[in-house]
Amino acid sequence: MLKNILKSSDCAACKICCVFDKYDIWETPVLDDELKNRISERFPQLSFVKKGEGWLFRMEESEDELFYCPALDKNSGCILGEDKPFDCKIWPYRIMELGGRRVISIASICPTMFKKPLSELCAELEKNNLADKIFEFADSHPDIVKQYEYGYPVLKVEKA
Repeated sequence: MLKNILKSSDCAACKICCVFDKYDIWETPVLDDELKNRISERFPQLSFVKKGEGWLFRMEESEDELFYCPALDKNSGCILGEDKPFDCKIWPYRIMELGGRRVISIASICPTMFKKPLSELCAELEKNNLADKIFEFADSHPDIVKQYEYGYPVLKVEKA
C-alpha cells in the first residue's frame, strides 16, 4: 500500500514495526473476524486475543522483555503476505482519535519514514486517495482507531 514511499527491502531489513515493548504494545494490529479466520486457517499455530469487536495476535514476552509478532519470521519477515492486518499495511501511518476527531499521524520510530520531510509524508496521503481509504476503513473497523499518543505528528485531520 505504501510501495512508492517505503521499499519492501527497507522493511525486511528493519522489522521494528513487528516488535513491541511494554510501552508500545498498544500499537498491536487489530484484525476483524474475517481476517482472523483466514489467518487461522492458513497458520493454525497462531493464536489470538479478543479486543472489543476485533482480535489481536497473542504475543508472549520474550527473554529480552520484548513482544514479537508471531507472524514475523526473523529471517524472511512477515509470513502473512496479502493477509496482513490493515494496521500493518499502512504502518507507520496511524489512525488515531484526538479531541473527538480522527487524525492520521506517523510513528516516528520507522527509520526510513523518519528521514522523509513531513511534506512528502502528507503528499503520500493524498496520492491515490490513501487518506480517504484509511478513514473509510476505520468507518467499518472502528477498533483500528487508537487513542492519540503525544509525540505522533498529525499529518491529516478528518473533515468534519
